[in-house]
Amino acid sequence: MTFEDLQLAPAIVQAVQEIGYTTPTPIQQQAIPLVLAGNDLLGGAQTGTGKTAAFTLPMLHLLGSRPAAKAGAVRGLVLCPTRELAAQVEESVRDYSKHLALSSTVIFGGVGMNAQIQRLKKGVDILVATPGRLLDLQGQGVLDLSGVEILVLDEADRMLDMGFIDDIRSIMQMLPKQRQTLLFSATFAPPIRKLAQDFMKNPEQVEVAAQNTANANVEQHVIAVDTAR
Repeated sequence: MTFEDLQLAPAIVQAVQEIGYTTPTPIQQQAIPLVLAGNDLLGGAQTGTGKTAAFTLPMLHLLGSRPAAKAGAVRGLVLCPTRELAAQVEESVRDYSKHLALSSTVIFGGVGMNAQIQRLKKGVDILVATPGRLLDLQGQGVLDLSGVEILVLDEADRMLDMGFIDDIRSIMQMLPKQRQTLLFSATFAPPIRKLAQDFMKNPEQVEVAAQNTANANVEQHVIAVDTAR
């Protein structure tokens, strides 16, 4: 199978090929057609399986192929548990969308707000964010989430482990009821199932790796140190 076989827009296929990707990974092969068909999706995937492209590529295709539901508002929202992951995901969004007329930016805590506020005021199609900073900026009135068409919860299990459940529920109340929701998690523990039940509409489910195991492409090391360090 190739990326052309997945019926993605030529501009997206071109960007993917320029990066050097040739064959979709299993999670991409299974998830992309379901997302393109407009389904909500519950995806089980570990780091290293290609899950970022599994949700980013079809999101770009869908948003790039139709007019905005609300002019000037964020159209695609990706929530991530950490600033590092958020930055990485937004970099991928930029790489994959470089031949499309879609803009993106990333917001996270630990840095000043002013630059992020100025970027948001210019308008952005796809926003990648950590929950806390998103709520901070929304509370300042610089963020319009009423036009979100596609929501992605990336590494949802980690967000719940880090105590973001109340933030996520608050954010959900700011979004349109009519939207497509994609939830990716390494595990489908009961809290994840509850989240899916509360905020998703008859989601399809794909799972490409055994739960609670690392992907074979990820090399792990344990370093023992004394207590003082």
